[in-house]
Amino acid sequence: MKKTIIILIILFFQISLSVADGSKEIKRIKIGNENAKITIIAYESLTCSHCASFHINIFPELKREYIDTGLAKIEFRHFPLDIAAFNASKLSQCKNDGNSKILESLFLNQSKWVKGKSIEDINENLKKVVKSEGFNLNYNECTTNKNIENFILNDRIEGAKKFKVNATPTIIINNKKFEKTLNYKNLKKTLEKLI
Repeated sequence: MKKTIIILIILFFQISLSVADGSKEIKRIKIGNENAKITIIAYESLTCSHCASFHINIFPELKREYIDTGLAKIEFRHFPLDIAAFNASKLSQCKNDGNSKILESLFLNQSKWVKGKSIEDINENLKKVVKSEGFNLNYNECTTNKNIENFILNDRIEGAKKFKVNATPTIIINNKKFEKTLNYKNLKKTLEKLI
């Protein structure tokens, strides 16, 4: 665990010191009306069971009542808590189409790939799940893409600095951190006040 944290810290400093190379911009994974009155930002780690629970138990209702109706939009931001989550985040961004299908699939199938005795085991499980779900991705190209890597690490840095994110999921609504217990009832109460 300490080794993973040290590796992430080193990567963060490298990103902070790096200069943009003018490459193709990475698209944010988001759903909803771009001009919606409410902007929800979800900082998540793909190995976080609470994040998977959010996608299974809260997000479908949130999408139906607020996003599909044009009242809100949601942006998914990366806050990987370990190397496995970092690799999965890279896969979710790899097609660079702003679509949430891969991200959603990784959360819904989390129990199938977040297991094993080593990162190598988890990576193999991740490859199998992505393939079985029908996503045409080159695992090695996706996980070694420096632009995607920088994008993900910058999400994490921004979350920690701007919103004091220190756990996942962390929900931000119109630039304010959602501090209540994360369930649909509490979320709905907050959103209703903004409509």
